[in-house]
Amino acid sequence: MRIYITADMEGVTGLVDAEDVQPGGRDYERGRLLMAEDVNAAVRGALAAGATDIMVNDAHGPMRNLLPEALHPAARLVRGRPKQLGMLEGLTPEHDAVICVGYHARAGALGVLSHSFMGHEIEDMWLDGRPVGEIGLAQATAAAVGVPVAVLTGDNSACAETADWDPSVRTVAVKYARDRFAAELRPVAEARAAIEEAVTACLSVPLRAPEADTAPHTLTVRWQSSSVASTLLGIPGVTATDSRTVRAEGLLPDLYRLFGVWMRVATSLTNQPPYC
Repeated sequence: MRIYITADMEGVTGLVDAEDVQPGGRDYERGRLLMAEDVNAAVRGALAAGATDIMVNDAHGPMRNLLPEALHPAARLVRGRPKQLGMLEGLTPEHDAVICVGYHARAGALGVLSHSFMGHEIEDMWLDGRPVGEIGLAQATAAAVGVPVAVLTGDNSACAETADWDPSVRTVAVKYARDRFAAELRPVAEARAAIEEAVTACLSVPLRAPEADTAPHTLTVRWQSSSVASTLLGIPGVTATDSRTVRAEGLLPDLYRLFGVWMRVATSLTNQPPYC
């Protein structure tokens, strides 16, 4: 059994502030170790269920957060950027399941460190007219590849968003949002045990592969800056719905790759840190 783990950071056990998750932050070094331990809990759960191959993709920010020496030795690590498929780099139809560790709610939701991909630079996103963030886009893209998302861990808002998007995904809440930068924390040992148990239980039963997705999808993004939107119109196939909103149609995961290009363009035009 081949398992793919995509690891974000904002939804990791114990982390609540930008200082916890941004390189250079006062508690970032501690945060990256906590991130590794949540991932390791998922790895242990997958091994207990019979996994023979585990790939971990560091999917947060600079994508160099996980220290290789802190990661479970049974897992292979995809680290660094750029990556054509970003948070899902390395995912193939040969994988049997996706585990999302440390994910967070989309922009506008009252969740711990909630945003969609780029801090405040992205105000809203829609997939086929449905509000979407990192959770929904990851699930839809993985499904298009032919791999089901089995488990997702994060705060209670991320878990609720997951249940609304795809109720078949098992969720583990490791903290409960009190506000965007405050949470009631689940005890660390309890949270990690819950991650391990959920992954083992979910992977110990047959998982149904998603149906083939050959239909075109529409991705729409509203940016904080009209400059980003106007620049993106130089990419063939991108159209505007207003001065700050662009859209494109295509197949997944191609649309996910295109969105990665949009973010690189936006990064080149803006210089704002996330979460402000």
